[in-house]
Amino acid sequence: MNKVILVGNLTRDPELRTTSGGISVTSFTVAVSRRYKSQDGQQQADFINCVAWRSTADFVAKYFVKGSKIGLSGSIQTRTYDDANGVRKYVTEVVAEDVEFVTSKAQNPGGAGADRGDAPAAGQQQQAQANADDLFAEELSDFQPLDDAELPF
Repeated sequence: MNKVILVGNLTRDPELRTTSGGISVTSFTVAVSRRYKSQDGQQQADFINCVAWRSTADFVAKYFVKGSKIGLSGSIQTRTYDDANGVRKYVTEVVAEDVEFVTSKAQNPGGAGADRGDAPAAGQQQQAQANADDLFAEELSDFQPLDDAELPF
């Protein structure tokens, strides 16, 4: 089984590219804090290279920026290539399959108020959020919580 789950902060803005076949690919690095501190009390972190493809790549490039807190799951992939000088290079990276926001838009540098050329205007973002809230409210309009006595366990 090859499954990776990461929660951390982007160390730089994601880099969106398109393959010659028209497929989106985004590269980014996630700083993930270790569970312990060094002997001198410094928080340690690992800097993990990640790549996302297709719609996930577009999502990361559009909504995340340097400093954004990100949650992702995927798998580890290794590959090799020869550079321009003929030297063999080895790469290990996480292929992100599922990506999520970990903080609210207000706390996320890529959220509301961020100056991104490809992001919608603030008014458009507010309207989109209002539309999503209305749809969610419709889904829950007939929701009735269960009483503890109705639970099967």
